[in-house]
Amino acid sequence: MKMTEAIRSRRSVRTFNGTALSPEDAQKILAFAEEAGNPYGIPITWKILQAKEHGLTSPVIVGTDVYIAGKMSRVPHAEEAFGYSFEKIVLFAESLGIGTTWIAGTMNRDTFERAMELAAGEVMPCVSPLGYPAAKMSLRESMMRKGIKADSRFAFEELFFDGSPEKALTEKEAGRLADILQAVRWAPSAVNKQPWRVVVCGDKAHFYEKRSKGYVAENGWDLQKIDLGIALCHFELAAKESGLDAVLEIGDPGFPIGEDMAYIASYVIHEPGGAGQEE
Repeated sequence: MKMTEAIRSRRSVRTFNGTALSPEDAQKILAFAEEAGNPYGIPITWKILQAKEHGLTSPVIVGTDVYIAGKMSRVPHAEEAFGYSFEKIVLFAESLGIGTTWIAGTMNRDTFERAMELAAGEVMPCVSPLGYPAAKMSLRESMMRKGIKADSRFAFEELFFDGSPEKALTEKEAGRLADILQAVRWAPSAVNKQPWRVVVCGDKAHFYEKRSKGYVAENGWDLQKIDLGIALCHFELAAKESGLDAVLEIGDPGFPIGEDMAYIASYVIHEPGGAGQEE
């Protein structure tokens, strides 16, 4: 399965069929996770955790006792790096027929953090169950998805812009980038807030965070930056499958933006072997 196919086929899974995750599948996912990396070069330690061994619980998960979690140092761009890497793992699991869902709050976090042996200065942003999806969602899961409109997304023109944040970009005008931006559009996000906005300027795509209240902790940790990392991951994977290279850089173009907006990063897009390609 191509990653772009996994992007469109995947949904969050909270109801599993009770079949234990095979050791072979667990090892495949862990091996992939250890090589997933991120464009920020920030190391992340991954572990697959057994709920019964560590006393792990989540009130929204039924039918599996296996989780994957990652820990990392709390450094600049940690949120984006984690979102990028974890989404690659989630999409790889989808390609194996294994269900996942991002969990940041609905779990006994202290117990998960002890299982991950969190040290001072480290953070465990999110976890995900791993298992084989049940044939039918639970009523609780169905209601949760309906409540956040999980199967819908903002219109293309609300998320993507042409040359400046003031001019909407249509799918037709996006040309070859249309499918890549659609992959970004379908990225998952906390409570389906879709906090990414992308301004396309020639061979660059500038990513911004559209902040919502209540997602930044007192210590400055920004949950929605994890969502931006997911969006960056989708852009890069889709660009690669479209035959383009996308190289991440930090270079704020300086557009005037509102107080609820923040520049995150930019992708430079070019043909493989073209100008700007790293050796």
